[in-house]
Amino acid sequence: MAILNGVITVLLVVTALILIVTVLLQPGESNGLGAIAGGAETFFGKNKAKTMEGKLALATKISAGVFIICALLIAVIG
Repeated sequence: MAILNGVITVLLVVTALILIVTVLLQPGESNGLGAIAGGAETFFGKNKAKTMEGKLALATKISAGVFIICALLIAVIG
């Protein structure tokens, strides 16, 4: 069990670092007053999944899921 706990701990640390990096690389969502009138919705906003921002958002979601699962496993095993 100690080996499994060590592997999960290392995976937890790696996913935490990935999560920190992906969150810090994402741009801010400061649309200003254009968001009130709907001016923020553009053609590029609809195809966001293909851009670097979309890939960073997906990587953030995946690493957050892995982080939560690893934290729960450590809590159960440890």
